[in-house]
Amino acid sequence: MFSQPTLFLLILLLIGLIAKNQPLIIAVVFLLLIKWMGLGGKVFPYMQAKGIYWGVVIITIAVLVPIAAGEIGFVQLKEAVQSSYAWIALGSGIFVAVIASRGIELLQQDPHITTALVFGTILAVAVFKGIAVGPVIGAGIAYLAMKIVSYFNSFTG
Repeated sequence: MFSQPTLFLLILLLIGLIAKNQPLIIAVVFLLLIKWMGLGGKVFPYMQAKGIYWGVVIITIAVLVPIAAGEIGFVQLKEAVQSSYAWIALGSGIFVAVIASRGIELLQQDPHITTALVFGTILAVAVFKGIAVGPVIGAGIAYLAMKIVSYFNSFTG
């Protein structure tokens, strides 16, 4: 009746509808349409290879819009760096970007980790109203946690 991937996507669609999670619903419907139009064989490999890159580009554009719109400028930057919270945000941004880069390395070196990260992201999006940036930052956090565990295991092993 339905292929396993289609059934899986339909279950995710149902979860998205129950959770009222619009991004998950849009993503699943988009993928189902590509699949049902017979374009999956051509489009999915490209999306898998370049999707995270294009997602980062789109997120970066969204973050830079206030600068382009003139809402944030040098005056606001000067005011921001006088705040302790701004310095915390700066450090957090650096930290997240660095561990995310290690996460991408982890995904390339250990692809089976991707399955767990994708399921975790889907669960977070559907149940906890999360945002699907999870696989990259999740991989970065996993990389960091694995390094910490490995470090402590070196003392006991």
